[in-house]
Amino acid sequence: MNNDTAALAAALIDTARATVECRLNAGTSGNVSARIGNGFIITPSGLPPAQCKTSDMVTMAMDGQHADALEPSSEWRIHRDIYANFPEAGAIIHTHSPFATALACLRTDIPPFHYMIARFGGDSVRCAVYATFGSEELSKNALAALDGRNACLLANHGMLVYGRDLDHTLAQAIELETLCEQYWRSRQIGPPALLTEAEMAKALERFHWYGRPRRK
Repeated sequence: MNNDTAALAAALIDTARATVECRLNAGTSGNVSARIGNGFIITPSGLPPAQCKTSDMVTMAMDGQHADALEPSSEWRIHRDIYANFPEAGAIIHTHSPFATALACLRTDIPPFHYMIARFGGDSVRCAVYATFGSEELSKNALAALDGRNACLLANHGMLVYGRDLDHTLAQAIELETLCEQYWRSRQIGPPALLTEAEMAKALERFHWYGRPRRK
């Protein structure tokens, strides 16, 4: 493992541990990856982040091959296919966070109940059609749900987000779980009022610069 790969592996572990600290994952659930060269580096299967070392991270080629001692996360196909289909994706996080997973178990999209939905690229966050975890079918379903988006729910499973880098992607995952909690709570009172197509169009336009430092 060269210095660049070792540094990225250390950052991957920090991010995976942060998903546990932020209650996005527990135990060995979920996975994190980052693009590197012509492939990607991903957390291993069945090993809690607290126990991971940099040498445990699995460096994979786009054909799914690797030469590391541990097996990659069972969801490596989703990560590989996102990197192959979304050049802007620099990192990916998959979690089983409580509120996103609760909504995913309802197999429901998250509608435009709040303008922050625009952060994920459209006027909704879609829920991918159910398929068995780790399967090629699940990867195909996730890609369909991500069309024009950078996040989706996975039916009866959890959430999936990608971003520019690990820090950006973690922020995206935290934001999505926050929105899922807000949507879940508002539904306990009654159906939330939804923003109109025109209102969301204005929000989406503003998100071209939202969240980035700006100077006068």
